[in-house]
Amino acid sequence: MADKKSDPVVVIGLGRFGTSLAQELMRRGTDVLAIDRRHRVVQSLAGEFTHIATADSTDTEALKQLGVPDFYRAVVAIGGDLEASILTASLLVELEINDIWAKAISRQHGRILTRIGVQHVVFPEHDMGERVAHLVSGRLLDYMEVDENFALVKTRPPKEYVGVPLGQSNLRRKYGVTVVAVKSPGEEFTYATAETELTYGDVIIVSGRTEQVERFAELP
Repeated sequence: MADKKSDPVVVIGLGRFGTSLAQELMRRGTDVLAIDRRHRVVQSLAGEFTHIATADSTDTEALKQLGVPDFYRAVVAIGGDLEASILTASLLVELEINDIWAKAISRQHGRILTRIGVQHVVFPEHDMGERVAHLVSGRLLDYMEVDENFALVKTRPPKEYVGVPLGQSNLRRKYGVTVVAVKSPGEEFTYATAETELTYGDVIIVSGRTEQVERFAELP
């Protein structure tokens, strides 16, 4: 099977989210076709992308002329115009794009996108707000929800577990969490083992259910 990671991606909608996404894809070595219906936006970004076009993404013929049906992956990054977002996503489904991602600005918007056949719906504003809220409200250094009610967090080790080998800590039984990796001062992250002993200066990566990792991170 071909490596789909190397396949080009069409990104439709060049607001802040779409532009940032397309730029990051290019930085990672992925060819991108960037599309926006606003000519002034396309003009302003012409120097950023090798392949960029002004087009109405709700027009099937316009998409066909740009070769969009030949793409394996597409991202609908339109946020402000719900009708355009839904119509564009619907056309991509009709064009049998294999892997469609779409930005949603509300749960209702996301449900509609899912119902019409979009495989991946993302909520960038909501997800970022949730992540920042976790960082602001507690002792977390970083937070990433990897699935519904399951998260990875970066935090400091609670004092009761400093100097205790992880294999003897009973963390999973007591708190339902697992220390995945450890970073000592001046060193890189390494995988945690049963013999690993935490120190006060360490930073640790912990996995578990959201409420459990949050409770663990609040320990003094």
